[in-house]
Amino acid sequence: MRCGVSAGASLGAMIAVTLRLDVGLLGMTSIPLASFAGSILATAIVYGLAASQRRGLSTNVLLLAGVTLNAFFSALILFVQYLADFAEALRAIRWMMGGLDVAGYTPIVAALPFLVVGGGAFAMLARTLNVLSIGTEAAAAKGVDVVRAQRVAFLSSSLATGAAVSLGGPIGFIGIIVPHLVRLMVGADHRIVLPASAFFGAAFLVLCDLVARTVMAPLEIPVGVVTALIGGPFFLWLLVRKS
Repeated sequence: MRCGVSAGASLGAMIAVTLRLDVGLLGMTSIPLASFAGSILATAIVYGLAASQRRGLSTNVLLLAGVTLNAFFSALILFVQYLADFAEALRAIRWMMGGLDVAGYTPIVAALPFLVVGGGAFAMLARTLNVLSIGTEAAAAKGVDVVRAQRVAFLSSSLATGAAVSLGGPIGFIGIIVPHLVRLMVGADHRIVLPASAFFGAAFLVLCDLVARTVMAPLEIPVGVVTALIGGPFFLWLLVRKS
């Protein structure tokens, strides 16, 4: 699901760069605005497909819709990139590699309400997520409104993802690496895992950015490249470990 949201955000940013849109709102330029709009579009499509199921949000539909939408948006990104000139294509590719080069606090302040809403929703869902981890049927038997919890979790995570990607670009694998490491250290209680993942994820991203800026100095590597080089093998290790 997150890959579909990130792909929608990347497509929005690519269109803004190629068309040279010069629109600003709340101190944000056209690229983060278009990126956030693309993430909202992707969220609406995935949610509409998953919500069409009679038994609430289907996890399988969410995964399949996210992967399919990611492939479709990636094809559109390549098409738009093909139509762009060299300077525009290079600028868009650099943005899609991810980076923490945010000029000033204004974009951060503009995205902060969406991040706070997403984080607050998950803070209220922590106990519910603990119950859901034993299975939807068992959670429903314990009085949990499974459909409502799934919808709140989906919308809040998509909102936070869209806001984050609009600022730093699609920096991958943080959401795969960090939560699993945190669970290995503190257990599976979401009341601890969620805040610990937020702080540990921020520290991990800053560390990766430090490596990206210093390992080949004076050349700076996009931080998304560093996280992918670390996250890819780690994800494969998780698959082997679980099997």
